[in-house]
Amino acid sequence: MSYANLYSLVQWTDKPPTLSPQASSIIKLVVALTICFILYLQALSSKSSSSTNATTPRLRFHGRLPLTAIGIVLLVFWSWSFLRVPQNGGSVAHPIDPLLSAASAQHDIWLQQAATSNSVSEAVEEYKRRYKRNPPPGFDGWHRYAKERFSVVIDDFDNLMDDLQLFWAVKPSEIRRRTREALSDPWNEVAEIRIRSGKAEIGLDVKPTHRWMLDGVIAMMKNYIDKIPDMDLGFNINDEPRVAISYNDMQDLHADSAPSEPPKSNPSNETSKDRAAGWNISDPSSPEKLFIDYSFQPTFHSHGSISCHPSSFARRSHLWDTYPLCTDCFAPHSNGLLFSNWTLSASPCHQPDLAHLHGFYLSPAAFKPSKVLYPVFSQSKAAGYADIRYPSPWNYIDKAVYRPDNEHPDPPFAKKESTLFWRGATSEGLSRYGEWKGMARQRLVHLANNSTATFHILLPSFPHASPNVRYQPTYTIHEVPSSKLSNLGLNISSIALVNKIDRCWDDDCPTQLRELGVVGPSDFQSHWQYKYLVDLDGAGFSGRFIPFLQSRSLPFKVAGVFREWWDGRVTAWKHFVPIDIRLHGLWSTLAYFQGVKAMEGKGVKGVEEMKGRMEEGERIAEEGREWVGKVMRKEDMEIYMYRLLLEWGRLTDDRRDEIGFSVG
Repeated sequence: MSYANLYSLVQWTDKPPTLSPQASSIIKLVVALTICFILYLQALSSKSSSSTNATTPRLRFHGRLPLTAIGIVLLVFWSWSFLRVPQNGGSVAHPIDPLLSAASAQHDIWLQQAATSNSVSEAVEEYKRRYKRNPPPGFDGWHRYAKERFSVVIDDFDNLMDDLQLFWAVKPSEIRRRTREALSDPWNEVAEIRIRSGKAEIGLDVKPTHRWMLDGVIAMMKNYIDKIPDMDLGFNINDEPRVAISYNDMQDLHADSAPSEPPKSNPSNETSKDRAAGWNISDPSSPEKLFIDYSFQPTFHSHGSISCHPSSFARRSHLWDTYPLCTDCFAPHSNGLLFSNWTLSASPCHQPDLAHLHGFYLSPAAFKPSKVLYPVFSQSKAAGYADIRYPSPWNYIDKAVYRPDNEHPDPPFAKKESTLFWRGATSEGLSRYGEWKGMARQRLVHLANNSTATFHILLPSFPHASPNVRYQPTYTIHEVPSSKLSNLGLNISSIALVNKIDRCWDDDCPTQLRELGVVGPSDFQSHWQYKYLVDLDGAGFSGRFIPFLQSRSLPFKVAGVFREWWDGRVTAWKHFVPIDIRLHGLWSTLAYFQGVKAMEGKGVKGVEEMKGRMEEGERIAEEGREWVGKVMRKEDMEIYMYRLLLEWGRLTDDRRDEIGFSVG
């Protein structure tokens, strides 16, 4: 097992002693009921104390949410009984089944708290309860804009607020100075949009190849730009994020950014007069270089993990031997072979092997980071970075668009070709000393086309019958040579690089071509004929994910290193299928939806036929399609950007502690 094969799972050893199934189930039920009782008592306590002490932290229950929370606890503990693939045997229920149930419950809880308010006055109170501040001036106009566009999300903008939180530790005048400093040198590759008197314009020295990005931002603002206070904004024109803050600095900034007192009862609902003067800084220069060029070199330990606690796995472990597969690295967000926690998977802190699993960490093509908190707006960022995310113009102006037609229709899921499909370029990073071997895109192509590898796949088999054991299949991990995938019916992938090998030097170019090959280009709209669509990050976020969700196909999204503005709005296993960046669970996940044939032969023993969960695949595809049409529309991008700009206007105002919106 190795990172060269990266598709295997090491055999578990040193198995701990286990309780009998009956005793284990009783203990789990008692624990679950105890937690449910505690949740119920805390909910009652929260309700009775809310009128006497508004500043005391408490559980955030809304309406029927206590019962929902109790329900999900019971569901999780029920799932616990089946979810893990026993290390010395098999699981009676397929471990993906409870993941689907848990995802539905998780989504229901998120939805209940995402829009608890029904009026602007309720939205103000909910804002103050969540964020311990008054909403920014102009909040009523934003609320009206969101309601008129039937926004499902009114109250949950935690991503946005988390991105801005650290800047409360920096004086407004210093934020403005740092903005101008970043914009003053074109080498920094931070482009300007200037807003004055309700009009937005693009600054000077913007690269023609990136002009579309800023044009898209201005198009996103056009319906509400007259409501935005004067400001200058710095947009990262590279794919890679820019602002990496160390753990100690992050702790200091968090401590200094926390609200020191309750929200004022009568804030001023206007920003300061003559804000434009505060942005006109004649000499913002610093004697030190703001951003350092780290392109074409490893970045995980220098930048990617520095926000982690010094005792974290990522900070104390350097994997000099990258041959063995690091099972400890993916265990916290997985259950055996299968992916289980989308949010936790973004953290580098328990995953030192990420240093060797993505081009951004191996050898980025255009990476100019800073370790100072500069205000840089980026389309995506890796966990631990302090860039401010905003909705990508790539999707807003339809650079990649879902637009089926007569030539390329989008048939119902059941009528699509049973193919796992991906086409892409070698755009993750630059390879000159073999770095391509760790890049996710190249590993995916190698995985799908390698004729000599052995995979570990979760498959059904029947144990020997016993008077005390019900005769039903169990799911165990089988070693399957790649040559036997066809026997199982899993040789259905069409995964390839397109046109040519890019971003490589010297021998790495012909070596990749020889090992991986390339195929000709295909129309983007041809994706819709296939059932399973793989989505991977490149040098930055993937611009294909939203169109994939909009289709009737089932997206298999590889959990890369980047997160976007919509993170949290869609739920893994509810709206799309998550795949670990190591790709070790890909075939097991595909087998669940596609099904497998019975097999007994060399290299594979005792595999029983498994009917594919086509109905589950179609349900996820349709629920994702419906949901993306409610929370990731162009209108939702505008609503997010509108609120972001109001928040930023308040943050950069010298009177920010005095201003805000209140009703009455």
